[in-house]
Amino acid sequence: MTLDIETPLKPRGDQPKAIEKLVDGIKKGHQKQTLLGVTGSGKTMTMARVIDKIKKPTLVIGPNKTLVAQLFGEFKTLFPSASVNYYVSFYDYYQPEAYLPSKDLYIEKDVDINREIERLRHTALEALATRDDVIVCASVSCIYGTGHPDVYRSRRIALSVGENLDRQDLMLELVKNQYERNDISLERKNFRVRGDSIDIFPLYGDYVYRIEFFGDEIERLTARHPVTGEKIKEYPQMSIFPGTQYLANDAFFESALGDIKLELDMRLAEFQKEGKVVESHRLRQKTLYDLELLRETGGCSGIENYSRHFDRRKPGEKPFTLLDHFPDDFLLIIDESHLTIPQLHGMYGGDFSRKKNLIDHGFRLPSAADNRPFRFEETEKYMRTVVFTSATPGPYEHKFSQQIVEQIIRPTGLIDPKIDVRRNEGQILDLVSEINQRVAKAERVLVTTLTKQSAEMLSDYLLEMKIKSIYLHHEVDTLDRIEILKDLRLGKYDVVVGINLLREGLDLPEVALVAILDADKEGFLRSRRSLIQLMGRASRNVHGSVILYADKLTDSMKQAISENNRRRIIQQEYNNKHGIKPTTIQKEVKSIVEHLMQVTPKEEEKIDVPDGLATEDIFLIIDDLKERMAEAAGTLDFEKAAIYRDKIKELEKMVSSK
Repeated sequence: MTLDIETPLKPRGDQPKAIEKLVDGIKKGHQKQTLLGVTGSGKTMTMARVIDKIKKPTLVIGPNKTLVAQLFGEFKTLFPSASVNYYVSFYDYYQPEAYLPSKDLYIEKDVDINREIERLRHTALEALATRDDVIVCASVSCIYGTGHPDVYRSRRIALSVGENLDRQDLMLELVKNQYERNDISLERKNFRVRGDSIDIFPLYGDYVYRIEFFGDEIERLTARHPVTGEKIKEYPQMSIFPGTQYLANDAFFESALGDIKLELDMRLAEFQKEGKVVESHRLRQKTLYDLELLRETGGCSGIENYSRHFDRRKPGEKPFTLLDHFPDDFLLIIDESHLTIPQLHGMYGGDFSRKKNLIDHGFRLPSAADNRPFRFEETEKYMRTVVFTSATPGPYEHKFSQQIVEQIIRPTGLIDPKIDVRRNEGQILDLVSEINQRVAKAERVLVTTLTKQSAEMLSDYLLEMKIKSIYLHHEVDTLDRIEILKDLRLGKYDVVVGINLLREGLDLPEVALVAILDADKEGFLRSRRSLIQLMGRASRNVHGSVILYADKLTDSMKQAISENNRRRIIQQEYNNKHGIKPTTIQKEVKSIVEHLMQVTPKEEEKIDVPDGLATEDIFLIIDDLKERMAEAAGTLDFEKAAIYRDKIKELEKMVSSK
């Protein structure tokens, strides 16, 4: 079992040089490196080659589920013999426990777990416990608490053919590991007893494991198809891992319960001293009920809030996360680091403010605050060997990277677009003229404005000028954005006018012109990084060009133009030297949702999903529906939230069947 890449594709362009430099940096002991790769230069392939050469277990963290799913698919294709895993939040619907003091409103935790993603998460933990050839593609949810990795691994049940084992003891161990007996319908996290056999269907893996006994001796161990019962494989020995990430160490269980009771008594004394009678009664009732459940069943709802006691951690000490399941010497890749690093910075603060309200008002013990995501400085301690990847690395990457490796040459030979700066006066008439020239060549145009109103007004004006145009901004749902971009590629529209087109993850080879209005208005949307990203939208077309409408050159504009021109020179020189003639990327228009959301006369939304939908598009839709579901739950419209939840389940069945 090794991390060997399997692909006929050879490194091209800047990839060979980037691979060599990054590998050399790792061997020299560089802790932090950055791969500055322009759009379309093949950063994922470069990182795959680095993994192939380094041969270390690898964690890849991305900024959102959609991108993580794409990375998972690509790495799974490139490393078919390795264990490539997907680790993101496993909730279809998640309403965290919360208290709103201003309304005296307590919101109980309500979750709907996606069983398929839960299975994938457990598969990742099982792989990290048993193999070295592991790649895990994860969202930033990987810095949220899990159980202690040593407890998780120590609680696995090791079985061997010929071993003497009492069946009752095995069943008791399964129950302690959060498996449930179900002799009628065997589902994941269940076991059943039939004659001299015990069938176990773990959360991880695809098969049911059958343990056949002869008296008290294990006679046979097999993996079987969960539906047909057909034997897939026979084993001399196997291990059954727990059915949950959160487990209490048996040796400390009773003392942990004692610590919880002690903390409760101390907290009740504080409330009594402060005259908080309601809070004291509330906390006593809730905690004593949880303690009773823990004694009787070994678990309770919200057991993770007591994790500090079960893990034997000190107050304020960091929790255990997915990162702790990796060996000390692992490779960390932070993809789209200019987005992911700020996310890693911000996770702790939001979680703490919510927990503080619960603790202050008697809904949770103070130790619940230690069931939390990492602070950024805690995440940094795992950056022993890290590579940041981005077309526009942020300040953190520039400050701390011991080496920034550039990947500017695209394997396709395409170069960065030409930049033209024009005055604001008469910009609309000039823009119309430029658009008409592109339309005559069957090319497409993206135009960015600074406000929603200006995007809508400009789109309406272009329609009056007989130009097929539509606007795109944050109030346009993800599903509609997908449809709009498909129609742009197909020619239903010639122009899309938007505010922040960066968030779309656009890959539109037909776009030959990007026009940026008010380019000299300094701010997030016109920063150096944003301008470079926007310019990159025209880099998929051989005729790509950018027009910046501005009355002055801001520092951000100067820096973005300078960087763009620097890259162009390098790319042109490379093409001339190697006799490469760039051509526009040919990309089939496919897998976009057609008439996905339709409103019936009853105003109930109905899904009609076409066949052949690509996995990345399904994940886009799922993410959008989760946003809608959370919004509905936030307004207490739980009926609508349930409708969205059911749609999510339907789509995830499509993913799991692919």
